[in-house]
Amino acid sequence: MPLAGPSDEVVRPPWAHLRVPPFPQIAIRVLQLANKADVSMRQLSDLISADPAFSGEVLTIVNSALYASRLPIHNILQAIAVLGTDSLKGVCLTVGVRAYLGKSLNHHSLRAIWRHSLACGLVAEQLALAGSMSKETAYTAGVMHDIGRLALAVMRPKAYADLLTTYSGPPESILSSERDLLGFDHCEAGRNLIADWKLPPDFEAIVSDHHSPRQNSRRMPDLVKISCRMADSVGFAVFPGCEVTPFVELLDEVPELERKSF
Repeated sequence: MPLAGPSDEVVRPPWAHLRVPPFPQIAIRVLQLANKADVSMRQLSDLISADPAFSGEVLTIVNSALYASRLPIHNILQAIAVLGTDSLKGVCLTVGVRAYLGKSLNHHSLRAIWRHSLACGLVAEQLALAGSMSKETAYTAGVMHDIGRLALAVMRPKAYADLLTTYSGPPESILSSERDLLGFDHCEAGRNLIADWKLPPDFEAIVSDHHSPRQNSRRMPDLVKISCRMADSVGFAVFPGCEVTPFVELLDEVPELERKSF
């Protein structure tokens, strides 16, 4: 999928009039179905297996180095049995975002955002594990938190790439720069995408609040917020010139139990 969208000359377009590439329907259906309490592995397997390209990507991930200690998995039903529903959502979201971006990942700005999101997901997973939270949900939340930023890069590729390259302030202040550029920031874009794509509504708080000053270490948005800053500090910052807090200082903000993971 090429980087496409309205012309960079258009300023402050209303969200409703933007042409945003659709999220893969198979990924949306999997996420919606997996969110139901009474879903069966067979239902999920039948849905994913009906799309050969999507199921092939899922199997590639399940058989990758992330799960190298397991025996080879040859079908989606086996994959779901090994992963569990929560991990399956994370894998399907990852495959869905990659399909949404398509060849656009060759563009340096989208690649930087995506690498940051994956790093954030892995850090969030580790923090959640130490804090006896759902590591699978934390990983998915980490990957999902910057989906609005990906949308801005797809809609206004040149202008947003320039912003990523030249911005030098604190990461939280980027929101006002995005509003100056497009009329809305990546948190608002994320909320709109979740509504447009009919993704599970529990993602809304994550994309909306990961820059919020509120503190509550047991809330998923706050877990993602500290994970996002940690990903920045170890070399996965989206903005090359932004202010980054040293990792050792960030550890002081993490409860002692979670801190032991690092």
